[in-house]
Amino acid sequence: MAARKKRTEISCDVTIVGGGLAGLTAAIGLAQEGFEVAVVDMAPKGDLTAVSYDGRSSALAYASCQLFDALGIWQHMEPFAQPILEIRVSDGPSLLHLHFDNETLGDGPLGHMVENRHTRLALFKRLEEMEGIHLLAPEKVAGIERDAARTTVTLESGTTVHAPLLLGIDGRGSIVRKHAGMAVSKIEYQQHGIVCSVEHEFSHCGIAHERFLPSGPFAILPLTGNRSSLVWTEKSHLTDTIMGLSERAFESEVRRRIGDFLGEVKVIGGRWAYPLSLQYTQEYVADRLALVGDAAHGIHPISGQGLNLGIKDVAVLIEVLTDARRVGLDIGSTAVLENYGRWRTTDNASVYAITDIFNRLFSNDIGPVKLVRDLGMAAINEVTPLKNFFMSHARGTVGELPKLLRGERP
Repeated sequence: MAARKKRTEISCDVTIVGGGLAGLTAAIGLAQEGFEVAVVDMAPKGDLTAVSYDGRSSALAYASCQLFDALGIWQHMEPFAQPILEIRVSDGPSLLHLHFDNETLGDGPLGHMVENRHTRLALFKRLEEMEGIHLLAPEKVAGIERDAARTTVTLESGTTVHAPLLLGIDGRGSIVRKHAGMAVSKIEYQQHGIVCSVEHEFSHCGIAHERFLPSGPFAILPLTGNRSSLVWTEKSHLTDTIMGLSERAFESEVRRRIGDFLGEVKVIGGRWAYPLSLQYTQEYVADRLALVGDAAHGIHPISGQGLNLGIKDVAVLIEVLTDARRVGLDIGSTAVLENYGRWRTTDNASVYAITDIFNRLFSNDIGPVKLVRDLGMAAINEVTPLKNFFMSHARGTVGELPKLLRGERP
């Protein structure tokens, strides 16, 4: 990896604003295909990999893990990855439920749970093995310019970065998106996701549990060892009270929601709370610019698909840009970028709709609605083709897959 230097100007093929999970993955994938890339991020590496920075873990679909393997990242992640062998979905105390089992499809686990911190560490390790990536961090963007031939990103340090293509992979508050004047549609759910990890007496057996409660879904997600990650959706007006509980009182609430099937449970590490919303742009591309990941779309964690959508964006974009360069096209041209936009907007729109409907359908305790959703889950559980479709969706193998999600080079 190219060492970071204080330079007045950098010229490369692609400038990426945002060095998060999706941004670093994109940089690695593009560099592996021979593109020279600059990555700009506000946070220093030490902050991003600190234990206190982010308590979240991600459910990586089988297809996303295929991509990480194809990019040489998985070897650094695998020791910290817990296979998801089953998913059990239940509606509060109802006896009707939905059960997914990886043995039904017979092609590996449904996915893996990996703590975000370990994914970041793996990405940085892979970066160190590579050439062609300029990591500019901590740096802040002072200005962005685009003309017919190139983009120019000026940093507060005075460094300028020139490239024919600019990627905004800088999260929900994307400054690249704001620069381009791309409108955002947003729905506030008036919910927060409370995140923490627990140790427990009994093995989770690689089973992910999602329970639908009146305040929202409560997920118990398996980590390596006898540990699990909790994603506890709660009404926003109650979040401050819950986050302000003493360690003993908070642990008591956690135990009450989990029950006793894991034996003794102890909260480990910190607790975090994140506001939940749905937001998305209608267009992913503009002149010499494309949005990727949360900069283009942020969804409710109810399906565990947020990061997987961003990873799929990355896979499609790498394939589109590699194909374009192979035949001598300008990678920042509108015609090339529109191929990426068309591929992703339709696919992502269906996920927005499904997660929004599911959250509204399951975040209430209205009798008739509860009956309909319980019967619906029971029906899916008994109709094998439909159940297999939902399992394939969880594995990320539905639809037109780019090569990286099949474990192949583009």
